[in-house]
Amino acid sequence: MVKRIMWKTLLRIELGAAGNQAPCVLPFLLPGLRYGSSSAIDQHHELARERSKTVTSFYNQSAIDTAAEKPSVRLTPTTMLYSGRSQDGSHLLKSSRYLHHELPVRIAHRIKGFRSLPFIIGCNPTILHVHELYIRAFQKLSEFPPIKDQESETQYCKLVRQLLDDHKDVVTLLAEGLRECRKHIQDEKMIRSFLDKTLTSRLGIRMLATHHLALHEDKPDFVGIICTRLSPKKIIEKWVDFARRLCEHKYGNAPQVRINGHVAARFPFIPMPLDYILPELLKNAMRATMESHLDTPYNVPD
Repeated sequence: MVKRIMWKTLLRIELGAAGNQAPCVLPFLLPGLRYGSSSAIDQHHELARERSKTVTSFYNQSAIDTAAEKPSVRLTPTTMLYSGRSQDGSHLLKSSRYLHHELPVRIAHRIKGFRSLPFIIGCNPTILHVHELYIRAFQKLSEFPPIKDQESETQYCKLVRQLLDDHKDVVTLLAEGLRECRKHIQDEKMIRSFLDKTLTSRLGIRMLATHHLALHEDKPDFVGIICTRLSPKKIIEKWVDFARRLCEHKYGNAPQVRINGHVAARFPFIPMPLDYILPELLKNAMRATMESHLDTPYNVPD
């Protein structure tokens, strides 16, 4: 309760007690503002008024709290695969209705996570901006009317695409915000837990949203984002080629990569997580190999 009162106080100070009042400018919230510049102050007032449409109008409402109390309904890859096709297109309506219910709940969980941050970290302008992105997304998704036909499903797809684009830089912004307030972080375990939950949730949300959009495409060997005949060997080779080019550009050489095991195997799988994991894994391995053989850069092990 104390933390919520502090948040409300901060927002009232930053945004003004009423929508028609000029907000009180806090120096630590506006590191780049020069007080001698009237245009900068006017710009801040405009941003504050825009914030008031999302933060003040939605922060105190019970909709987020109500949604945050609901459990998320997990969708297994098997369910996604076998419910992803129909002759009459009814699978698109079922999928969109699932998202219509599920996305606000998952986003509300993340808003609750932002509210639980230490006050000084939650005050950081970059962190606050990401917080507002989630509030705005919740607002748009929860206000979207029930999906009853193909036309409303099409409009919902447009909204989902817009929100995916709006949130594309969230990871970078979170890293930037936490770097800016690093000296104020006292409980690193709590921050790591917040990041783990936020990034895991973000990946899940984007996978579900991208899967629904991909259901509209007629792509061989794919049902949405699920590849029905994924070849681990081929996807590894794709990212090996990418990582080796980066390594050669930086170090002048790159280790060879050998793929052993059941290299002819194919099975249904979602490539998206592999596209996150494999390039980082391979880049780290190649960098470690090259930096441990700086004396013999053209004679490195596989």
